[in-house]
Amino acid sequence: MRVMVIVKATEDSEKGILPTTELLEAMGRYNEELANAGILRAADGLKPSSHGKRIAFDGTGRTVTDGPFAATRELVAGFWLWEVKDMEEAVAWVKRCPNPMAGPSEIEIRPLYEMTDFQ
Repeated sequence: MRVMVIVKATEDSEKGILPTTELLEAMGRYNEELANAGILRAADGLKPSSHGKRIAFDGTGRTVTDGPFAATRELVAGFWLWEVKDMEEAVAWVKRCPNPMAGPSEIEIRPLYEMTDFQ
């Protein structure tokens, strides 16, 4: 089962405040554990939404909006793509994760569609 593990943005991440050296090192060790376990497929942090754009679709029309975007808690600050045996394994790995932000934070796990879902 493939899952996307989504690190939700915070006010600090949206301000572009980078993690401390200690947190970067802890995350590096965690990512190494994920890789050694054979579940890590991809991982990256995202720049604040002020560097992004949104494209709204309405029929053939397209509207481009520059960031930053509101509702910080609904934005994504980073992600992993994992291959796990089930959702319980994904939850167990997230529980081992260092807190990805300096203060309160949230991580969401979402399964990806597989070809078998469409058969």
